[in-house]
Amino acid sequence: MNTDVKEYIEKFSEDVKNLFSDIRELIFDSVDREIEEKLWAKLPSYYVNDNFIRLIPFKDHINVEAKGIDLHKEELKGYKLTPKGMLQIYSGQNVPRDILKQIFEKTLTE
Repeated sequence: MNTDVKEYIEKFSEDVKNLFSDIRELIFDSVDREIEEKLWAKLPSYYVNDNFIRLIPFKDHINVEAKGIDLHKEELKGYKLTPKGMLQIYSGQNVPRDILKQIFEKTLTE
């Protein structure tokens, strides 16, 4: 894990850190390309060329910013989508692994 990202995520609860790690692992498993991990505007971000995914941790959830989330609204009905099209996943909520892997793959390869 990138040192800046690791230091940033350390200030959150164990639940949020575990959720972050789970989603982060999905990002890296979604494509067979080198992914650049860094803080962008103090937010953990994952890049392949100009394509990116951002994980925005809060005290009890993580917002996921990625292209294509809106295309999966029906499959994500049990989750909150923000007005900006970000997916909110709360601590204790199941991570929609299959859907996120599709979203992440599409986001990082287009």
